[in-house]
Formats: sequence, structure tokens, C-alpha cells
Amino acid sequence: MTDVIRMTDPRAATLSLLASRAADATICPSEVARAMAPDWRGAMPAVHAAIDGLVRDGMVRLSWKGRPLATRSGPYRIGRIGDD
Repeated sequence: MTDVIRMTDPRAATLSLLASRAADATICPSEVARAMAPDWRGAMPAVHAAIDGLVRDGMVRLSWKGRPLATRSGPYRIGRIGDD
């Protein structure tokens, strides 16, 4: 049996994943969902809502293919603020 620690708070999971990566790295929202639930697709609405809140609170930035995004729309990556 594998010991898997699952996070239940998408905000905390996002910030934890970002903290564990290189300063300029980004993460995919599906990585956050996978850290939360075996049914990661079912966790995506909660992840998107949490990301919207983190963006609104100025805690993360969004991008796609290296271009900044002001809001979540279509595919996106999540990065730390100030790490461009």
C-alpha cells in the first residue's frame, strides 16, 4: 500500500506546490487537483475557484505559453508573483 497525503484545500495545495518548485516555475491547475483527489477532474471546479481567489488576492499570477493572463480563461499556468 502506498502512503499518499492528499490536501483538501485547493488554495493551500496551490501555494504548497508552488513553494516546492523553482522560483520561476509554474504549475498546471490539474497538478493541484491531482494533489487533492484521486478523481482529480471532479476537483477542478474547486481548483479554478481557488485560483480565481488567489489571483484576486494578488498571491499568484497566471500565464499561458509565457504570456501573462489577467484572468483565468482557457488553458493556463499558475506562478508566483514577481517571478517572471
